[in-house]
Amino acid sequence: MTFEEFGLSEDVMRGLAAMNFKEATPVQEQTIPVILQKRDLIACAQTGTGKTAAYILPLLNLLTEKQGDGDRVRAVIVAPTRELAQQIDMRVGETALHGTSKSGG
Repeated sequence: MTFEEFGLSEDVMRGLAAMNFKEATPVQEQTIPVILQKRDLIACAQTGTGKTAAYILPLLNLLTEKQGDGDRVRAVIVAPTRELAQQIDMRVGETALHGTSKSGG
């Protein structure tokens, strides 16, 4: 399945194109549509299968749909380790474009 089939925003698609991402992994195929419907889920998959992008991409897409009210926090991502937090921050930074998100350390 290609990322275009999810109906992601132009900003998110530009971020994916810049990273040369074309095809979704199995975990992404199963999770992205659920998150785009604003439903909760728990997903388990091996390291390197694209879990981080599986929730970052639809989250960024949802954030681009409706602009926030000033400085109000619209999303919080919690990670159990510093290493995972750094990985998530890096992936958000690579994908987010045009002020879609702000990540902090």
